[in-house]
Amino acid sequence: MKIDLHTHSNVSDGTQTPAELMAAAAAAGLDVVALTDHDSTAGWAPATEAVWRLGLTLVPGMEVSCKTAAGISVHLLSYLHDPSHPGLLEEITKARDARLTRAQTMVERLSEDYPLNWDDVSAHVGPGATVGRPHIADALVAAGVVADRSEAFAHILTPHSPYYVGHYAPDPVLAVQLIRAAGGVPVFAHSKAASRGRTVGEETFLAMIEAGLLGVEVDHRDNPEDGRRWLRALAAEHSLIITGSSDYHGAGKPNLLGENLTSGENLARIEAAGTGTAVARP
Repeated sequence: MKIDLHTHSNVSDGTQTPAELMAAAAAAGLDVVALTDHDSTAGWAPATEAVWRLGLTLVPGMEVSCKTAAGISVHLLSYLHDPSHPGLLEEITKARDARLTRAQTMVERLSEDYPLNWDDVSAHVGPGATVGRPHIADALVAAGVVADRSEAFAHILTPHSPYYVGHYAPDPVLAVQLIRAAGGVPVFAHSKAASRGRTVGEETFLAMIEAGLLGVEVDHRDNPEDGRRWLRALAAEHSLIITGSSDYHGAGKPNLLGENLTSGENLARIEAAGTGTAVARP
């Protein structure tokens, strides 16, 4: 069984609709796919409708953007949570609103030096999507400023850029607690991806485990081999679920569906622990 538990549609920063993403997953030979858009579950319904037609199994999920007190970014994958849970929904809504304000401010700054306005960015945002830097990057590509998203993030949209603006994100310990309260299964995504920026130390992992963290995403293209070994040892010590996935974004990133996979045993552990919503099977 081929299981990929980390993908994005245009509800966040992917380039395909949820239905198109499900069709791409089926074409790639996947048996099970999780839809984990950033801070949004708006893609669950169209994705569910699509998998019923395609004979694919869907794990409803979400990627929650978090930030430690030291300002280090942490991404939590939440599987099978209740999307209407008041505490989690309030925090996600707060983060989404902050992302929108942040994006608008960044576009204002960029417009002073580049042929870019808010309408240009909005044209790349799907219905109900969480607005983020990838949409600004797509607008810069369309304007001919950069060749692709990677170039935009390497120079213009980097946190070291004068155009960059931070935004509110919940503390990862709080996010773990809220996901568990919503019946979800929290898994720490690409936690050793130093190429993305600073990574947290062992004390943060232990605090998250104490709060109810249930898994770690080990097999991800941005986790180096030494980081994967460390994560496997941590998972063994604390009986954590181990996942592997593509972090697929369509044309937005080079990541390929199914390039890393999760075992059936670990999927079963996720399904057993998740009580907020159900896996969608054909």
